[in-house]
Amino acid sequence: MNRPSRIQALGAITAALLVLTACKPPPEGANAPANAAGAVNPANSVLTVEVTSPTTLQWPQTLQANGALAAWQEVIVSPETGGLRIAELAVDVGTRVKRGQLLARLADDSLQNDLHKQQALLAQAQATLDQATSNVQRAKLAEGSGGLSAQAIEQYRITEATARAALASAQADLDATQLRLRQTRITAPDDGLVSSRTGVLGNVVSAGNELFRLVRQGRVEWRAEVDARQLATVSEGQRARVTLPGGQAVDGRVRLVGPVLSTETGRALVYVSLAGDSAARVGMFASGSLEGPARPALTLPQGALVSRDGRDYVYTVDAAGKAHSAVVTVGRRQQQRVEVLSGVAANARVVASGGAFLSDGVQVTVTSAPASASAALR
Repeated sequence: MNRPSRIQALGAITAALLVLTACKPPPEGANAPANAAGAVNPANSVLTVEVTSPTTLQWPQTLQANGALAAWQEVIVSPETGGLRIAELAVDVGTRVKRGQLLARLADDSLQNDLHKQQALLAQAQATLDQATSNVQRAKLAEGSGGLSAQAIEQYRITEATARAALASAQADLDATQLRLRQTRITAPDDGLVSSRTGVLGNVVSAGNELFRLVRQGRVEWRAEVDARQLATVSEGQRARVTLPGGQAVDGRVRLVGPVLSTETGRALVYVSLAGDSAARVGMFASGSLEGPARPALTLPQGALVSRDGRDYVYTVDAAGKAHSAVVTVGRRQQQRVEVLSGVAANARVVASGGAFLSDGVQVTVTSAPASASAALR
C-alpha cells in the first residue's frame, strides 16, 4: 500500500474511534442535574416540587351563619286626631328624615273655625266672671249697712265661683282645639328612613291609622341564626362580617344575643349592628361570620390542597423522595392559607403546590419553600 492510501486508512480508523467514544455512556452521576440542595435528582423523578411544613398561627375562631336583615327598630307614624282629610304628603319612600320634620299635613279649616269659636266663648266667660266679681265686691260694701241680706250676698259669691269655673272650662276647650290644630302637622318622631307610605292624598283618616313607617335612625341589623352549640361561643361586642347578596362585605358588631331558642327551629337569633352607610337593605338575606377569641391553627398554603371525589388531600414527601397522599380535614381559611384539623403531622414535609399532578409512590425532586414567604405569615 502506498503512503497516501495508508494515511487515508489511518484517518478513517481515527474517525471511527471518535464516534465510538462519543456514544459511550457517561459515568453514573457525571451529568445528572442537581437540585437546589445540591443533591442529584433520581433518574425516574416525575416532578420537581417545593415542600413546606405546617405553620401554627393565632387565628380568631369564626362561626358561619345565615340570617335576614331587618330594621333595628321600626317607627309607625299615624295621626293622633281623626275625621280630617290628608291635605299634603311631604315625603316619599326612601327619604331620610330628621326628628320633627314635616311628613304630612291634615286639612285644618274646620279646626280653625272651632278655634275662633272657643276664643269667643273664652272671652264671654271672662266677661261673665268680671261681672260676677264686681257684684261680689259691691255686696261686701253693703254687707255691713244691712242693705243686702246674707242670702243675697252668698248668691253673688256662688255666681262668681260658677263664672270662674265656666272660664276654666272655656280655656280647656280652647287648649284642646289648639292641640288638635297642632296635630294636623304630622312630624317625624326621630331620625330615620321612610320604608313605607300608606297615606293617600285626600283620604279622610282616623286616629291611629298608619301613614308612614320609618327605619329608626336608618340602622339596619343582621339577625343571624345559630344553634345551641354555636350560641355558647357568641357574646356581645364580637366582630362580624356580613356578605350581602350583591357580594359586598359589611363589618358589624354583635349588639345582642337572643336569650331563647325558637321552639320551631331550635335556633336563636344573634343581633348584629351594621354600619349605617352600607349597602344593607331591610329584607335582604345574607351570610356571614362571627369572630370569636383567637386560638392556635395548624395551617398550610391554600395551594397544598388537592380536592378529589369530595375530599381534600395533601401530598407528603418521605426521606426517599417519594410522594404519598393523605386525606385531611380542613377548617378556617384566611390569607391564602387553610387550617388543617387532622390528617398531617406538624413536622411533615408537604408539597406546597402542584399536588394535582402527583400520584402515590411517585419519585419527586424536592426543593424547600422560600424562607421569606413562611416568615411573612408568622
